[in-house]
Amino acid sequence: MIRVCFHGAESTGKSALARRLRADLGWPWVPEFGRDYCETHGTDLSMADLLAIAEGQDRAMRAAAADRPPVLILDTDPLMTAAWAEMLFGEVPDALLGYEKAELYLLFSPDVPWIEDGTRFFGTAEQRARFAALAETVLVRAGLPFERISGSWAEREAGVRGAVIRALG
Repeated sequence: MIRVCFHGAESTGKSALARRLRADLGWPWVPEFGRDYCETHGTDLSMADLLAIAEGQDRAMRAAAADRPPVLILDTDPLMTAAWAEMLFGEVPDALLGYEKAELYLLFSPDVPWIEDGTRFFGTAEQRARFAALAETVLVRAGLPFERISGSWAEREAGVRGAVIRALG
């Protein structure tokens, strides 16, 4: 089994592409726990909320991995929650770095148009660039290799499919 984590700033196509890959290829997908959390509890987040989000995401990932599918798409993971912690509060609790890691990280660039959906925070070009840089820094800090996903929607999909096929190699 290979867990493929979509990582990066908001509104870069991660969730849409995960849904598409599930529909087209049958790859199971673990949605972003934080989105549901924010829709239920609101977007005025505390560090305690981020820790709860990371824990919920981890539980969902572990449950989906129990079936041992050949490919499991993770819309996000606790490392992305670490980037949120840095962006919102200027610090990253060690707990957010201690969760089990995916086998493949794909870092989505913020080079597509921003789409507001009611739960997103960082829509300006400056905010998106800063958040994208923090997302990358978290991966580097954790010592994890990653591949960049960028370009048009079609280029992103091709890049993800190619990366997964190479990883399955």
